[in-house]
Amino acid sequence: QSLDGHSIYTGCCTLHIEFSKLTNLTVKYNNDKSRDFTRIDLPFGDGQRTVETSLSTPYAAQNTIFPSYTGPPGFAPALGFPQGAGPSVPPAPGSLGPFMVTTSAAPGPMTVPGIPGNSVLLVSNLNPEAITPYGLFILFGVYGDVHRVKIMFKKRGIALVQMADATQAQLAINYLNGQRLYGRVMHATLSKYQTIQLPREGQEDKGLTKDYSNSPLHRFKNPCSKNFQNIFPPSATLHLSNIPPSVTVDDLKNLFTSKGSTVKGFKFFQKDCKMALIQLGSVEEAVHALIELHNHDFGENQHLRVSFSKSSI
Repeated sequence: QSLDGHSIYTGCCTLHIEFSKLTNLTVKYNNDKSRDFTRIDLPFGDGQRTVETSLSTPYAAQNTIFPSYTGPPGFAPALGFPQGAGPSVPPAPGSLGPFMVTTSAAPGPMTVPGIPGNSVLLVSNLNPEAITPYGLFILFGVYGDVHRVKIMFKKRGIALVQMADATQAQLAINYLNGQRLYGRVMHATLSKYQTIQLPREGQEDKGLTKDYSNSPLHRFKNPCSKNFQNIFPPSATLHLSNIPPSVTVDDLKNLFTSKGSTVKGFKFFQKDCKMALIQLGSVEEAVHALIELHNHDFGENQHLRVSFSKSSI
């Protein structure tokens, strides 16, 4: 959705992306023509370039160093994005990191268009009566680890949200720009600021700037987390997990109803009763419920986990 119809380079190499008829992709060689990022044991193939592996980062596909590229380090020329700046797909489970392809070829210099790798978002058209730094932290935290949030002191309908990196910032824009939140259509774009400054001691702020850098609620601290594989657009159906055995269907329905949600459907997972799906009256209702009830305390250190689901009931 993000890349279909876009050009790899300005004005040329326009991408056309659609689903394949194949149900599975079989890769026999790890070289410059094909690669299975979950298997480093595959052969290189006759006469192919050698492959080195690195464990420096979980984002294998983003950090591929291309053999024909001699431009500035940190750019992925196939997409034209600075490293970590463009839309990305999380790594496959078990991927070990980037694969460096080396070659004896000596290509000429090459310039690559790119965008600045900014991790600070400008979020506007917010409802000043309802929005809070914590609410933005929870919502944007579905798509990356939020480090800081600042609601403008004089313009409460505008906020800055600082993500962990540029990739997560772009992901949040892709999924949340244009989403209705507390009765208004939210706008999200990259900010001109590189970081959010915390208020100086004694500076009037009224709690509008918050630092969440060390929050235990970050979903993506673990590079191997399954959360990377479960990033979906806002939807009316929410995925619930970490449900205590003592909590019943009625308990959960009443909990969501108490927050103003209309419950249209509910079901526990057959194989795991700690997880369930709940379908609400609208996407906006689900967004509000996720903000209100993610990390809800059931007591005895049992906290509910809420995310958007691609399924329906």
